[in-house]
Amino acid sequence: MERGTVAAVKLKFSKMQGLGNDFVVIDGVSQPVCLNREQIRQLADRHYGVGCDQVLLVEPSPDDGMDFSYRIFNADGSEVAQCGNGARCFAKFVHARGLIDRDVIRVSTKSGRLSLEITQDGRVRVNMGEPRFLPSEIPLMVHEEMPEYQAFVGGQSWTFGAVSMGNPHAVIEVSDIAKAPVREIGEAFQSLSLFPEQVNVGFMQVVSAGQINLRVYERGVGETLACGSGACAAAVIGIEWGRLKSPVTVRLPGGELMIEWPGRGESVIMVGSAEFVFEGEIEI
Repeated sequence: MERGTVAAVKLKFSKMQGLGNDFVVIDGVSQPVCLNREQIRQLADRHYGVGCDQVLLVEPSPDDGMDFSYRIFNADGSEVAQCGNGARCFAKFVHARGLIDRDVIRVSTKSGRLSLEITQDGRVRVNMGEPRFLPSEIPLMVHEEMPEYQAFVGGQSWTFGAVSMGNPHAVIEVSDIAKAPVREIGEAFQSLSLFPEQVNVGFMQVVSAGQINLRVYERGVGETLACGSGACAAAVIGIEWGRLKSPVTVRLPGGELMIEWPGRGESVIMVGSAEFVFEGEIEI
């Protein structure tokens, strides 16, 4: 996928959703695909295009031992390294399209390699890899790793945990998810010098040691109905803080995810649904 002016082309796509987090998924294996940033924005536009939170491009993998690679683009055209809900949609897409006939799928992304498994009940189990806490790996502009950090935005100081799940996350615990200032504080966090690549901001309400309610403001998108990597980040931070124990049920506005994490040095496992919405063709 390259930037620059390209001729208008007809492009086949699938519209998919994972807990309401919606995607335009494009097969770059069976058809040639070359899109620039403006065309991605057009696809994602809910009034003049198809409409989605993110565009997923499925491609052959250049890495030995990997079945595919895929790239993820936000609605504003920016490319990101990871998306948990997108990973589940990706797995259902390549399996349903006959691009692979195995239930276990190995895929390379900008954030590393993932293992995806379609379960007997039709859900997708995703090995999201190990969470990364070092500030340089998030990235977070502080001198040393700490359990909690502080940021002054919106006229007050906010305590947050920080982790990378292949993309940067800040997690804030709130007492009432319905009253959380998701848009105001989520937007404010984007301009903090602490986060040179901006950040996804999760607002977590702990219900019990095994359940949380969560809303997420995604960089380049805004608040979405669900965020898979955000669910993983919130569960990880909650476990790190001693507030949660694995497995954790994460309730998002769009539905539920189950997150397992034994602790440091281990991968995070996410299990959830992914569904087709419709098929289409668009000229862009």
